[in-house]
Amino acid sequence: MQATSKDLRFHTKEIIKAAIRGEEVIITYHGKPCVKIVPIEEEVEKKQSTEFYGMWADRDDMLDVEGYIRKIRRGRYF
Repeated sequence: MQATSKDLRFHTKEIIKAAIRGEEVIITYHGKPCVKIVPIEEEVEKKQSTEFYGMWADRDDMLDVEGYIRKIRRGRYF
């Protein structure tokens, strides 16, 4: 789908719905393509494939996050 910057201004809801449906929306400014709006699911998949995704998953000392943060901050506040 292609839309102008004016369309984006006045029809934002419809453009977002098109992106949610899976369409790539190209926004043009003065007749030249300048922005591409894509669904976020594609970006999430890319992030999960990095080597750092889940690097803290095996840490047993961080199962209770609030307790872990409280233990780290104890030296500053007590």
